[in-house]
Amino acid sequence: MPIYEYRCQACGHELEKMQRMSDDPLKDCPQCTEPKLTKLISAPGFRLGGSGWYETDFKTGSKKNLAAKES
Repeated sequence: MPIYEYRCQACGHELEKMQRMSDDPLKDCPQCTEPKLTKLISAPGFRLGGSGWYETDFKTGSKKNLAAKES
């Protein structure tokens, strides 16, 4: 299930909520109770790896950009 980020346009409160993609977006701020929440656009916080993913199956040699090589 994806984690969505929200910000209240009234008070500036930010929160994260794990929701199904089919769930309706949140509207009411839990801090000020105003119906002013907007969904933010953000990058996912995970990386896919292992057999079957683009980086391991289709890139070759030094072009592979795997997390294990970064450390």
